[in-house]
Amino acid sequence: KTLQAIQRVGQAVNLAVGRFVTVGEAIANENHELKEEMSIACIEARRAGETIAQLTDVASLDHPESDSHITIFTDKTGVVKAARLLLSSVTKVLVLADRVVIKQIITSRNKVLATMEQLEKVSSFQEFVQIFSQFGNEMVEFAHLTGDRQNDLKDEKKKARMAASRAVLEKCTMMLLTASKTCLRHPDCESARINKDGVFHRMRLALEQVIEIVTDSRPNGENEVAPISIYTGIKEFKNKVEGLRENLYFLSKENLSTMLEVILEHTEDFTDSAYTSHEHREHILELSKQAKMELEQLVSVWMQAQNQKTKDLMEDLEVAILKTCQCMNELKREVHSAATSLAADLLKYHTDHMVLKALKITGVEGNLEAVAEYTCKLSEQKEQLVEMCRLLRHVSGTEPLEITCIHAEDTFQVTGPQIISAAETLALHPSSKIAKENLEVFCEAWESQLSDMSMLLREINDVFEGRRGEKRVYLSLPRPGKHNANLKTLKPVKLDTEEQAKIAKLGLELHLLTSDVDSETEKWEDQENEIVQHGQGMSSMAYSMYLFTRSADLCCTERCCSEICFYSVSLCKEFRK
Repeated sequence: KTLQAIQRVGQAVNLAVGRFVTVGEAIANENHELKEEMSIACIEARRAGETIAQLTDVASLDHPESDSHITIFTDKTGVVKAARLLLSSVTKVLVLADRVVIKQIITSRNKVLATMEQLEKVSSFQEFVQIFSQFGNEMVEFAHLTGDRQNDLKDEKKKARMAASRAVLEKCTMMLLTASKTCLRHPDCESARINKDGVFHRMRLALEQVIEIVTDSRPNGENEVAPISIYTGIKEFKNKVEGLRENLYFLSKENLSTMLEVILEHTEDFTDSAYTSHEHREHILELSKQAKMELEQLVSVWMQAQNQKTKDLMEDLEVAILKTCQCMNELKREVHSAATSLAADLLKYHTDHMVLKALKITGVEGNLEAVAEYTCKLSEQKEQLVEMCRLLRHVSGTEPLEITCIHAEDTFQVTGPQIISAAETLALHPSSKIAKENLEVFCEAWESQLSDMSMLLREINDVFEGRRGEKRVYLSLPRPGKHNANLKTLKPVKLDTEEQAKIAKLGLELHLLTSDVDSETEKWEDQENEIVQHGQGMSSMAYSMYLFTRSADLCCTERCCSEICFYSVSLCKEFRK
């Protein structure tokens, strides 16, 4: 059995390597500049796979130790060498293939940039339509390439940055269309030109950031220095403090003092903010003062413990460590409460989008004075939301969420002035349908970002409370929406009589099973029981699916409905058990 198992493993490795190398060779044939390197790596990998297969081909031998045939038993070093060669050659193939993917993304980006330059210079609608059609196809290709790359990224921070950049490109594509059309219709309008230039500039920045992430480099070679959040600072500070239990000499008191100073400097973002409540400000200041006192006490005991390691001093040190960490936890809780309560209040207050509605109305009326008044209000709203994003970044809890907060801040900073320039253009040309459509698009982007902020706030609260369920993905492409050109519309499929009967039968069975579940749950005395609630929820969901299947022939294929019914029936059966 052992010999057979060894042989199976060797053959499986060789077959897997063969399939892998076939793909590598195909990539080599399509990319001539890498063909030589890739071919050599593929040959080495294939040779290593074949060597492993030969050395493990022992099942047919009565005496594995026979000198007539070299096997894994007679040449163990050969297997080690072959395995090492296999690992190195496979790694080389992967690296070369990765270079191909990076090259594809860079080439696609260059195409998009070249077409954008043409779009900026067009002077007629006919020329614009032709070039924009080409631009749309290139953006779809770029979206697919970067989407695949985003899914392949292991670094969550890079993945979040990629998602943010792709979200900018998604929204800006529609903005570019309407802003360019408005500029073409009103070529002498300064606000229309400013509006268009802003979109092009933002798209170029997003394209550049994608390339930075893909190539893992920055244009001038400098390293990216991200500002440290309060959460991150507190986490690192507590780790250092708790490390004193194991080693009293691994850092200096100056290091701890500096770390605390940095944290307290960041709390000034809260205490200096005009939007922080008086109560939160006072609590943060009190806790900051207490943190300094606790650290002074800790340092005093720590220095004594270094000179004289008595039992009493070590107990005092433990108490000082616990008090310091507790104070930092309270400070963290307080800034979290300040940031999230402000965010919740602002999002609730601005949910009616009254300023945007007023800008649309006054713009169509051509009332420049009223537009100016409401643009001031929008600027105030923008400052509030930007401040909200800055404070939320401090309490986001994870690097990806920090990046999402930074992205949201940038979006409000940029979109606010763009809405203002679009509104001014409409007020100057109140009868222009294109100017009206342009303002609508920018307002929709603002509303969409506010909606994203609500989801982001829930995610931040989940992290703080330890509820890290399924990640909410709300930035990556493609996203369903009014202006999404990347999604194909599903065509209705008319089902024949047999297919309709099959769906109806499954739907009826589903309906009967949900009725059974409802009857069973009603027998439970404790209707607040978690199992009962889950069962009722499942039953309700299944019944909704049943209602859906009754009209399924109007909009869906038989296979999709059958799968829905099948899995729903299975769920109900499992619950009954």
